[in-house]
Amino acid sequence: MLKEERQNIILNEVRIHNRVLLNDLAAQLGVSEDTVRRDLKELDTLGRVKKVHGGAISKGYHLYSYREQEIYAHEHKVLIAKKAMTLLKDGQVVLISGGTTNLELARLIPKQLKATFFTPSLTTALQLLSHPNIETIFIGGKLSREAQIAIGGNVVNLLSQIKADICFPGTSYLDVRHGLSDFDWEVVQMKKAMINAAKQTVAMGISEKLNSFNKYQVCDIEDINYLITELDSRHELLEPYKNQGLSIL
Repeated sequence: MLKEERQNIILNEVRIHNRVLLNDLAAQLGVSEDTVRRDLKELDTLGRVKKVHGGAISKGYHLYSYREQEIYAHEHKVLIAKKAMTLLKDGQVVLISGGTTNLELARLIPKQLKATFFTPSLTTALQLLSHPNIETIFIGGKLSREAQIAIGGNVVNLLSQIKADICFPGTSYLDVRHGLSDFDWEVVQMKKAMINAAKQTVAMGISEKLNSFNKYQVCDIEDINYLITELDSRHELLEPYKNQGLSIL
């Protein structure tokens, strides 16, 4: 495989999943980790990705201020967020994690909505602060440098004390057989606690994330109530999820 082709695959994986691991990329490409490490270093130098310990993250993942040009598939994520807003009601207690699609939802919340949002994500919390009628509660703990999200036992304990109406845990990998999954063990534990603390769970993300899975399961597909993508709800790609009882928006 030529370097250009290999790097295009790496870029696509980073754009879709926001965060990727060095060893996962090496296995997928059938090359050594040193080769992938050199590719990531070159892509970082070119400003295409941000190289971090053990892998890489997308340029749009670290957003201290809103910059839509750095968000992959931005138009799709706006559409997904608008669909998700139909699930938000006055007086709700909402759990929301990080990620660019959740960030888009936090940005587009109607100004008149009155609700309480709990989040372990720094970027999501900052975005929520722009809404005058939203009470924003940051769930603090040890911060993940790459994910910019609070993790660890303190976060899990705090989440166990919350009874939320709805949860948006963030979707990195989703598959009918393996459910919701991720590669970061501590992030997985945080998302598990979020789902356990909520009456309903919403998986939302671009359709490119469907039919993919990683090392650690967050929850079974049966534990998810709603699936939201940019696709029409009647799209054939969504049929297996509909057959599992998920409501498709």
